Amino acid sequence: MNKISILLSFIFIYLILPLSVFSQSRNRNYEEYITQYKSLAIEQMNRYKIPASITLAQGLLESGAGKSGLSVKSNNHFGIKCGGDWDGRSVSQTDDAPNECFRAYSHVRESYEDHSKFLRFKPRYSALFQLNITDYKGWAHGLKKAGYATDPQYAYRLINIIELYGLDKYDTKSEIKWTKKNIETHQPYISNDLLYIVARSGDTLKKISEEFDISERKLRKYNDLYKGYVPSEGDIIYLEKKNSRASKDNIVYVVRGGDSMHSISQRFGIKLKNLYKLNKMSEDDATPAAGTIIRMR
Repeated sequence: MNKISILLSFIFIYLILPLSVFSQSRNRNYEEYITQYKSLAIEQMNRYKIPASITLAQGLLESGAGKSGLSVKSNNHFGIKCGGDWDGRSVSQTDDAPNECFRAYSHVRESYEDHSKFLRFKPRYSALFQLNITDYKGWAHGLKKAGYATDPQYAYRLINIIELYGLDKYDTKSEIKWTKKNIETHQPYISNDLLYIVARSGDTLKKISEEFDISERKLRKYNDLYKGYVPSEGDIIYLEKKNSRASKDNIVYVVRGGDSMHSISQRFGIKLKNLYKLNKMSEDDATPAAGTIIRMR
């Protein structure tokens, strides 16, 4: 074999080797996981506006394609820790520290749903929802920046998985079913450690319930509202049960003109009945006079 033939052989091997390595690097467990859960990821994208590619990549990475101990024994596919607001089942597992508390679910679907709500309703992730649904790189880097994971290479790991398995195809327009009116979602805020939104003109409890997958009945109960109530622009609408008292830095409140016991309870995230009880008042005192001092805790 002459020198030119040898050189051409080396060039051929150099060019074809990466393709061979690339094809071998695809993991069958990953492919099976994608087949099993892609529809669930797309469903979550349509509901919560999180790219399906990101959800699948996180699920694959965090759960080891559903094979990790945490995912097997607790159906937790996203490594979500308990946090102060979790009152469901939990399991202990060593992660950044020994015996950390992780959320446990009855079914994988619950894990996907909780992951979506975790991102959608935590203020530190709110900037992600300003990104284009197809900007998986922006989402990956945004998740790392917001503190989802401590691994410095976390964003690049997600991007590599998405590109290796072509997961970005699930973010295309053919998979996105929501209408224009649903793109303008409400921004969640926090008061007294509670999630709430601010009602806009034209809002109804039905629309809000559909957007956040919370029944109208629960919304009325959470916000001490009567059946048939129509929100006004600027109204605070809580997405979870209000607390029994205000936060520690709100001990008392001085009533202003136009205040009502209900508006005060909404402003500070206190159940209306508890606010009456704290102040030894009845429902007949629904609009206390300006200057009245109201106990908040």
